[in-house]
Amino acid sequence: MVTITKEAEGYLEALADELTISPTRYEQAVARYESLGKWLHRDASTVKQYDPQVYSQGSFRLGTVTKPEDENGQYDIDSVCELAALKKDQLTQYTLKELLRVEIEAYRIAQAMVKPLGEGRRCWTLEYADGAQFHMDIVPALPNGTSMRLLLESRGLDAQWAGTAIAITDNKHPIFYQPTTDWPRSNPKGYAAWFRSRMAVAFSRKRRKLAEAAQASIESIPEYRVITPLQQAIMILKRHRDQMFAERKGVKPISVILTTLSAHAYVGEETIGQALVSILTKMDRFIDFDGVRSYIPNPSDPLENFADKWAEHPERRAAFYEWLEAARRDFFYAAQVSSRQMITDSVAPRIGRGLAERARDRAEPKPASSLLRSATAASATAAAT
Repeated sequence: MVTITKEAEGYLEALADELTISPTRYEQAVARYESLGKWLHRDASTVKQYDPQVYSQGSFRLGTVTKPEDENGQYDIDSVCELAALKKDQLTQYTLKELLRVEIEAYRIAQAMVKPLGEGRRCWTLEYADGAQFHMDIVPALPNGTSMRLLLESRGLDAQWAGTAIAITDNKHPIFYQPTTDWPRSNPKGYAAWFRSRMAVAFSRKRRKLAEAAQASIESIPEYRVITPLQQAIMILKRHRDQMFAERKGVKPISVILTTLSAHAYVGEETIGQALVSILTKMDRFIDFDGVRSYIPNPSDPLENFADKWAEHPERRAAFYEWLEAARRDFFYAAQVSSRQMITDSVAPRIGRGLAERARDRAEPKPASSLLRSATAASATAAAT
C-alpha cells in the first residue's frame, strides 16, 4: 500500500495546476467553434437549413487538455459539425464533407486567415494566425442515435449512451463516394457523458467547495473551472506518457486508452495523489484479454475496441505495459517522499525538468489558500458573464 505524504500531495496539485490551461485560453477555444457555428447559421449559409451544430470533442470536452510542452506550441481544438436535420440515406460521405468544405473555406476567407484550409482523413482543419496558437479540426457528422441504439440492443449491449451517436466522414472508407447507411461511427457526447458519470460525486464536491470558499452560489461557478482529481491525474499521466515516448511516437499509448482506463479505475478519490495511486494500481484490470486479442471497449459504443490495433501491432501493447510499469515506479516513489526537491528530481526525467521545477516552486507554502483564490476568480468570472 502506498502512503502519500502531505508534501507529495501538494506537489501533485501544483503539477496539475502547471499543466492546466488558463481560463482565458479555454474561453478563446470556445469562442473559436462558437464563431464557426454562428457563421453556419447566417442567412446566406448554404447549410443553415440543415441545423448545423458545432461542438467540442476530445480533451477540451473532457476537461483534460494540457498546455503544450513548448510555450509557443499549438492547442488542438477537436470539434464536430453535425448537420442535425440530415440523414445518412440523403447523401454520401463525400457530399457531406464537400458541403462543409465550401462553408468552412468561406469562413476562413471572411476571417482573413492566411493559411489554407487543411484536409484530414476525417476532418477539415483551420489554422489560425501563429500568435493565436490554435488550430481547429472540424469533423463533418450526421445524427446516428437511433441506428446506434437499435444496433447495440440487437447485440444485447449497453445502449445507455447511444442517443447522441453520430455518423462521420472518412475519405479512406471503401464507400466514401457511394450512397449507403453504413457510415463510420463516433459518439463524443456519449463518451463525455460516461466520463462525467465516473466523476459526478467528485465534481459536485469540488464545485461546492469552490462556491463556499468564494461565498457564492454553486451555479455561479462555471463548470469548466471545476477540475476533479480524475481530470488532474489524467493530465499528469498524459504528460508523463508524452515525455517517455518523445522519440517513439509510433508506439505511444493513445490518450483515449489512458483516459478510459483511468476513468474506470477512479472511484471518487478526493485528492490527486489518491487518484493517481488508485488509477495506476487498477487501470490494467479493465483490459480484457482472450489469449489473442486485448479489449478495451468504448463505453459509448461497446462494439468499438480502443485496443484493436494491438493484435496487429504487438509493440503497442508492449509499450502500454512498459509505460504503466514506469508510471507506477515513478509516482509510487514520489508519493512517499517528503522532500519537494527529491520529488522534483524523481519525476523530472519523465515530465521535463522545467515543468518539474515550476511545480516545485508553485508547491511552496503560500499565505493565501489556492482554493480561495481560484474560487474567487471563478466567482468573478461567473459574475461577469
